[in-house]
Amino acid sequence: MMTHDSSPIPGTSADQSCQTPGFKIGGASPYMIGIGGCGMSALARMLSGAGLHIQGCDSTPSPVTNALTEFGVNVTFDESAAQLPEDVDIVLASAAVKPNHPMVLEAINRGLTVLSYPEALGACMTGRTGIAIAGTHGKSTTTAMLGCAMTDAKLDPSVIVGATCMQLEAGALAAPTQRVGCRVGGDSIPQGGWSGKPGLLVAEACEFNRSFHNLRPTIASISSIEADHLDIYGSLDAVVESFTQFAQLIPSAEQGGKLIIGHDGAYRREVTAGLTCDVETIGFNPGADWVVGYTDGITTVQSPDGQTHSWTLSLPGEHNAMNSAVAFALARSVGGDPELLAQSFDAFAGLDRRLQYLGTRDGVRVIDDYGHHPTEIDATLRALRTSQDPAKHGGRLICVFQPHQHSRTRFLLDEFATSFEHADVVIVPHIYFVRDSEAERNKVNSSDLVDRLRARKVKAMHLYPFEAIIEQLEGMCRPGDLLVVMGAGPVWQVGQGFLDAGKNP
Repeated sequence: MMTHDSSPIPGTSADQSCQTPGFKIGGASPYMIGIGGCGMSALARMLSGAGLHIQGCDSTPSPVTNALTEFGVNVTFDESAAQLPEDVDIVLASAAVKPNHPMVLEAINRGLTVLSYPEALGACMTGRTGIAIAGTHGKSTTTAMLGCAMTDAKLDPSVIVGATCMQLEAGALAAPTQRVGCRVGGDSIPQGGWSGKPGLLVAEACEFNRSFHNLRPTIASISSIEADHLDIYGSLDAVVESFTQFAQLIPSAEQGGKLIIGHDGAYRREVTAGLTCDVETIGFNPGADWVVGYTDGITTVQSPDGQTHSWTLSLPGEHNAMNSAVAFALARSVGGDPELLAQSFDAFAGLDRRLQYLGTRDGVRVIDDYGHHPTEIDATLRALRTSQDPAKHGGRLICVFQPHQHSRTRFLLDEFATSFEHADVVIVPHIYFVRDSEAERNKVNSSDLVDRLRARKVKAMHLYPFEAIIEQLEGMCRPGDLLVVMGAGPVWQVGQGFLDAGKNP
């Protein structure tokens, strides 16, 4: 990354570096480049909510930047001008910001500290009880579940999620508030077995570009490890090695360090070799320390002490049962009351873009989901087929999937081709182009995926632009159909556009 200086924020001592949620950092005034991103906007709200004067910029206005402005954050949209405010003494930059960004160069010329988002998040964990949620899948959902459950269990956590959630601020057992991706909690844990220890900071630990190596968790989870971000890693072995290095950041058991890792599917023997922290496994395997069950929508977890607790999630699927079980194990590890945790999971309504129900038009239910990896697609479609089964109502499961990144599509093309077996119809727009090179862009396209799907007898088509897809859906969909729009890019506009078109014929 373009880090100029990764030392503590000016005006702080090393053991007070960006402490959440009190942030005892003297008079630091951060400026955030790319403030409209999921993680950056959540960090901005958390820092601002803790009393810091936050300023920032982004390329274009959005609902996220509008909300930041209403929250009191000063946001501008001229990123080309190398004009940092005079009162800025530290610059935080999103992962999408290039090292030659004019404001980054200006900050370096002025001798200011420049931190990437993961470096800033890691600094915020210093001096806190950090809980980091890692794994190829389910990080946002698990983090949101954990944040809500800890709040309901009166542990008063600070939380940063890579998505927004109506229940994050007040907990799942309280009335929903506003859509946010963060929560500002207390300086210390108020009750439970960890009462009096430094306040909790719960955050996703993203493996992209080895970002999670910047975090400093006391406790962490790794639910799964699969081949992804191969444009960065090149091989699954390198991915596993990166998770291994992340696990080595956890302190020893004597210092309270613990790793909860998937019993299966997380390369636990390789990842845990030589660790000095406590290690507990979790999974559906009866040999796991935390044994998970999922039957008829009910999730059960048997803890290492033999006690069993259960809850019913509104989100369907074994993958969400596992997400909640990991959240339960993490919360129990810091003294969360098991009955309150289970009640919280019962009341958890989900987060945006994760199996999110958008509405119904002419008898067609519309779901929006962020899934963009083959395993996520299969799990989501399987869960929808099982829980809602549109065939019972004379309908079909129609999926609009936008591939995210040409490199991911190329590396995992065969896996993508096998992940849509539960869909009746698949519509594929152009691949979302965001980080890849032009050379990579020319190596694969959406038609390649459609051809693979058709070869497997899946009814599939490539359509673009989004307006053409909406027109196709209007002619294709019938009452009883279930439409799921999937992908990490702007494909959510298709689902919302389909609903909006029904309101304004």
